[in-house]
Amino acid sequence: MLKLIIVESPAKARTISRFLGNEYTVSSSYGHIRDLPGSASEIPAKYKKESWARLGVNPEANYEPIYVVSKDSKKQVAELKKLLKNADEILLATDEDREGEAISWHLLEVLKPKVPVRRITFHEITRGAIEEALANPREVDMQLVRAQEGRRILDRLFGYSLSPVLWKKVRTKLSAGRVQSVAVRLVVEKEEERQAFHVAEYFAVEATLQAADLPFTARLTNLDDTKLAGSKDFDPDTGMLKDPAKRVHLREAEAKALAAGARDAVPWTVTGVTRKESIQRPAPPFTTSTLQQAASGRLRMPPQRVMRVAQRLYEGIALGGGRRDGLITYMRTDSLTLSEKALAEAEDLIRAQFGPEYTEGPRRYKTKSKGAQEAHEAIRPTVLSRTPEEMRPYLDSEELAVYSLIWNRTVASQMANAKLDKTAVDLSTTAEGRQAVFRANGSIVRFPGFLRVYGDRGRDTLLPDLHEGMKIGGSQAGEAAADSPAVSIQSVEPLQHTTQPPARYTEASLIKKLEEEGIGRPSTYATVISTIQTRDYVAKKGGALLPTYIGIAVTHLLRQHFKTYVDLGFTALMETELDLIAEGKFDWTEFLDRFYHGSEDNARGLEKAIAEELPKIDFPRIKVGDDPKTGHPIVLRIGRNYAYVQVEGDEDRSATLPVDLLIDELTPDKALELIKARDKSREPIGRHPETGQNIYSLTGPFGPYLQLGEPEGDKKPKRISLGKGTDQSHIDLDYALRLLSLPREIGTDPETGKPVRAGLGRFGPYVERARVFVSVDSVDTLFTIGLDEALEKIRNKNKKTVLKELGTHPESGEPLQVLKGRFGPYVTHNKVNATIGKERDPEDVTLEDALALLAEAAKRKGKGKKKVAKKKTTKKKVTKKKVVKKKVTKKKTTKKAVTKKATGTAEEGGAD
Repeated sequence: MLKLIIVESPAKARTISRFLGNEYTVSSSYGHIRDLPGSASEIPAKYKKESWARLGVNPEANYEPIYVVSKDSKKQVAELKKLLKNADEILLATDEDREGEAISWHLLEVLKPKVPVRRITFHEITRGAIEEALANPREVDMQLVRAQEGRRILDRLFGYSLSPVLWKKVRTKLSAGRVQSVAVRLVVEKEEERQAFHVAEYFAVEATLQAADLPFTARLTNLDDTKLAGSKDFDPDTGMLKDPAKRVHLREAEAKALAAGARDAVPWTVTGVTRKESIQRPAPPFTTSTLQQAASGRLRMPPQRVMRVAQRLYEGIALGGGRRDGLITYMRTDSLTLSEKALAEAEDLIRAQFGPEYTEGPRRYKTKSKGAQEAHEAIRPTVLSRTPEEMRPYLDSEELAVYSLIWNRTVASQMANAKLDKTAVDLSTTAEGRQAVFRANGSIVRFPGFLRVYGDRGRDTLLPDLHEGMKIGGSQAGEAAADSPAVSIQSVEPLQHTTQPPARYTEASLIKKLEEEGIGRPSTYATVISTIQTRDYVAKKGGALLPTYIGIAVTHLLRQHFKTYVDLGFTALMETELDLIAEGKFDWTEFLDRFYHGSEDNARGLEKAIAEELPKIDFPRIKVGDDPKTGHPIVLRIGRNYAYVQVEGDEDRSATLPVDLLIDELTPDKALELIKARDKSREPIGRHPETGQNIYSLTGPFGPYLQLGEPEGDKKPKRISLGKGTDQSHIDLDYALRLLSLPREIGTDPETGKPVRAGLGRFGPYVERARVFVSVDSVDTLFTIGLDEALEKIRNKNKKTVLKELGTHPESGEPLQVLKGRFGPYVTHNKVNATIGKERDPEDVTLEDALALLAEAAKRKGKGKKKVAKKKTTKKKVTKKKVVKKKVTKKKTTKKAVTKKATGTAEEGGAD
């Protein structure tokens, strides 16, 4: 009796197959096998003339969806049907979340099996978990399926309805997304908060003291029993103190006088010593969002890459000797729960490695995030005894970093609290006729507790042994009062501070905000963060997220005309109702109807809202400031291709914005500077002596450039980039003529017969042969470089570029690497090359993946040689070879399919 197990990915299939006998065949669907139509060409002919066809959903027939098997999935569906012919039972083993449940349902709908079908789930890929799942099969949970289907259709209605509004009123090819647009709104509004912020200056006074070889500091906290103002005491909208009666706003002159007075007013008196025990508790184990936040902060790893690495750890890692195991539990979860088995395992490990005093029994955490599903488990190692150090030989650097993060967090979450002794010492003196109190703070880690896991022992801040009534002071220890320890005042200095605007979101803090607001779910956070950047709504500067001009314009439009649909509360309510659908407590068609057609609490519905609002929408205009000469507003507008600034009332006074000029740099002065530069550039540098055409020095969205002549109809004039940062005021006619003579033909490559040229492009000066470009040091080099030097640079570029070190080949011991090739990344060994595929991230490739690809490539290479010798046999073998080849090819294209699963389609905004 043959049982067919279907999972999502080949890696997961490989791991599971290691645990099972010959009566099982494990194959994969490569993610979703069908979805709503992604384009007009995918809509079946019988629906094309329907008014709702472009949506892929019929809102007038209970939101009946059109599902189509994607082009990428057709081959794999055929392969699954072929396997099904020999199967007596199907076991659907897709992920345990809503997406996984939906994949199982779609497999049933497409494969239409006539044999028994069971659904099995597990949250870790280990022998024990698989055996337990096989012993406890169930049916496909249609409530979970309906929740996923409801989300998918909701996102389609949102994206396909609102995106055309953006095409008409902002720019073509833009997209709106239910969660994506709210995330962009958060980033935009954070920038608006920063722009509205009023900076306040205030001062502090700090004393440096010395007791023997122990330096410490004390800061002025009170003047005449009134506390000094800190940053939180100022109003961000006015820059003024919120409550002047309760706080002293120390300014520069007063701070300097107090510092000088306190320095001379010795001895000081110890007027208070407070000691207390402080408890520091460990953080709970990781959820999806907290893992992404921690990896972003500590490893500088973007959320999507974190999830790719975690996926590999979950699906299985080769551990040598033919063993392969999943190293962590399922990585898309919002639960803080650990299984009883994991709790017991953690306690045993802690007792053995750290001692019995480091455990206080099992810690059970309850999540605070909205809509969390406690039935799932937090992210943890599947076997805690597998320490990061033991796993080091089997993991690449990123896998090891993420595994270490998860292992440490899991173990720490079950350890005893850290205990600290904290001491606060108040030192009083009289300065400028006022009672001044300085405070010194110290702390000692009395018991490290969970901090031992992190090797964190350097947290002590020591203070000398001081008690009330002691007198201290004098610039030298010997000048101290008789009853004082040898404590001297080394310096007393004023310190300048300014209040800071609210910090911009980072990828990690934006995920945290979305989770706090109940927007999105574990499976969507990484995709949302990636989508808003790839679609140019948000840009990253350092680690901070800033809105682009497009992001600001889209947010202004949606907030003004479709406020409900980018409202945090409304979006969170949608998530809550989807959770209720998953629990069988809410009807999914009613849910969609209220959203699209309206109800008492959402009277218009999206369909009617668009019909009513569209005629009212003007093209976005965002005020930057005012022209000081005319008083006219300076506004930002979105053009067909680029953003530009304009002085209203004078359409000629405008300038295209450079693509790398972000909103934080666009001040009224900068806008006027760009407009002035554009006005000046309208005057030609001179005329070309041969053609008589004018030569202009201009600035475009990608930086400064030279232009020969003016556009004539569809014919564009010759242009040459000058490179970013070029001072255009120094470009005269002679220099411009030299640059316009480029590209310069240096000579011919004697080996290939191809011409070698020197030129100037958007990314600076270069030499080129047959579309292979190599940067050179300076523009002047373009006119002096010889053929030999140019060819050497080009040949050096063609040397192998290593994209990732994979380890050593188990048979030859030679290093295996992912290399950069002309047709994409590849691996090579013993004269056999295996292409990875351009669409696959080289970082995702493991040593086992490389060995499998090389084995398949070697088979193809070998069978090709046998083709003539054994024609009949070869024919059969070739057929078999093609099946294998389809699998490999499918794997390469699956990256697109899986991404589509997570992000939706380009038109609808994708992320939720």
